[in-house]
Amino acid sequence: MTHVQRSVQRAGERFRGGDPDAGIETWHAFSFSGFYDPDNVRFGPLAACNEERLAPGAGFAEHPHRDVELVTWVVEGELTHEDSTGHIEVVRPGDVQRLSAGAGVRHSERNEGAEPLRFVQMWLTPAEYGGEPSYEVVRGVADGTSYALAGGEAVLHVRRLGAGERSAVPDAPWVYVHVVRGAVRLDGELLEEGDAARILDSARLAVEAVSPAELLMWEMHAEPHFG
Repeated sequence: MTHVQRSVQRAGERFRGGDPDAGIETWHAFSFSGFYDPDNVRFGPLAACNEERLAPGAGFAEHPHRDVELVTWVVEGELTHEDSTGHIEVVRPGDVQRLSAGAGVRHSERNEGAEPLRFVQMWLTPAEYGGEPSYEVVRGVADGTSYALAGGEAVLHVRRLGAGERSAVPDAPWVYVHVVRGAVRLDGELLEEGDAARILDSARLAVEAVSPAELLMWEMHAEPHFG
């Protein structure tokens, strides 16, 4: 039997950030902003997995990024994105948004809708630094769809499972499984909403839904190189 190394981070173990007084609640899976844990900086190329909740009218004012891939999955509500390359888009549940910062880009993220907004944003280190920023939205991602990250050796898998249904976990050197909603069992471990598993050298693993569930699974094949 293949030996698989994995660790689980429970939803309640995430670092809480954001600005609740401004209608922004954030839960960080990795070191971020004013929170630093030298043992929790990244997992493969994945450097952030932030669960964000924005009240109507709340948002993040325009701010800069460079040399990072920002991938966003909207769970509930509508996210209004605007960036310095001229893109203005409304991202809805089931859409995958990617912003490749390249040598530099500025963007803002707001909840301009009447309902609360909930989304998961993941940051990955690109395979190459610099270059022109780029942006895309893939609308209405179907269950079982894979999204290959053009700027890195990583693939995002979206899984929606009914109770009792099973799905294979990708075989890869680094796999990150985030439970968006519901509950699943992975290698004998129960994972519930907001929980995440980090798996090294994943091989022949599967998840089984305990209740209707939605998962984001990153399949990653290379660690970032710096310099």
